[in-house]
Amino acid sequence: MKPKTIHIQDVTLRDGNQALKRPWTLNEKIEVFDLLVSLNVDGIEVGFPSSNESEFFTCQVLSKRAPKGKPIAALSRANEKEISVTWEAIQHADSPRMHIVYPVSDFSIKHVLKISEKEVLQKIKSSVSFARSIVGSNHQIQFSGEHFGDAIQNFEFTKLAFMTAIEAGANIINLPNTVERYRPMIFVNMVKEIRESIGDKAMISIHTHNDLGMATATSVESVYVGAEQIEVALNGLGERAGNTNLYETVIALHQNGESLNIQFDRIYPTAKRISELTGIPIGEKTPIIGEDIFSHRSGIHQDGVTKTMNQTKGAYRTFSPEFVGRFDKETISFTNQSGHKAIEFLLRQKGIEVSKEEIHHLFSVAKSISSKENNREITETELVELSRSILTYQ
Repeated sequence: MKPKTIHIQDVTLRDGNQALKRPWTLNEKIEVFDLLVSLNVDGIEVGFPSSNESEFFTCQVLSKRAPKGKPIAALSRANEKEISVTWEAIQHADSPRMHIVYPVSDFSIKHVLKISEKEVLQKIKSSVSFARSIVGSNHQIQFSGEHFGDAIQNFEFTKLAFMTAIEAGANIINLPNTVERYRPMIFVNMVKEIRESIGDKAMISIHTHNDLGMATATSVESVYVGAEQIEVALNGLGERAGNTNLYETVIALHQNGESLNIQFDRIYPTAKRISELTGIPIGEKTPIIGEDIFSHRSGIHQDGVTKTMNQTKGAYRTFSPEFVGRFDKETISFTNQSGHKAIEFLLRQKGIEVSKEEIHHLFSVAKSISSKENNREITETELVELSRSILTYQ
């Protein structure tokens, strides 16, 4: 059921930007847009044009800047006036895409919209039909059923809502996990059922949030039940705990043999720049881009690392630093958790050859120093000085 082509649709400029404590300026958005183009994502959602005049102008500027053939989307609520404004903002793109969102879950219908299911279907039909009438037959319309992930209680109605959107002119059905509440396979099975329900009448897209920390897993697994597009964000930006992380998603798919259009060596420099633009630091343990992910301190790990360091597949490494545009390397550090191999490796890196007996002695001395001084790391420079001292006066 896996699709032949997987599309990576980025929503940083809309979903990511709207959640920032200080939303980006026009010039900053242009820079982010250009970073996305350099990454070669398959499509870009540039904003929410009907929300304010500044957003409208920005979406217009970015749409005109878009490369030929690159789908440029913008979000609109299911409102004819807003749909018209949205189309006015993005119509100058070579490949504009109208994106309409409306709630489909039982909870949202009863407690937020406070209307009947029949009225929901009428709203979907009228808004999508209107959008099709103004965008013409050659451009894409994406319909998002907001809170799809929470639509378990009224799932048969949800299927009907999506068929209504398709019949009215939508050719992409977006399935959002607007708030992550359940384990990934519950959502994935819902995606599978929608895929079987609509067949090949429309593309299936996934848009997951990371409230429980499982957005990437949910999105990646959805591909294997028929989702053709994944909506992602740079640095995992987005409301609350953020959206599906672009870097984690594309690396996970790549590691599983999927072919993507992404320029992988642009990942790390892009992540660093986005961190600068948002003021949100990258955690040292953050997958793909964290400072510490190529560091090894455990003795068992260090042994495997030294034996596989120059191989494509590392004993304790998923991918090479240079693959994602990093210039650092796998590093070995000495703490009281490290083994003899760390000392041998670090000294050899400095051109110092010592016997096994001497390494054993250095190991004991370094461990003792670390333990006595609050288990601190012993630096490479300290190990070199210790080795010279011990080898000279032993």
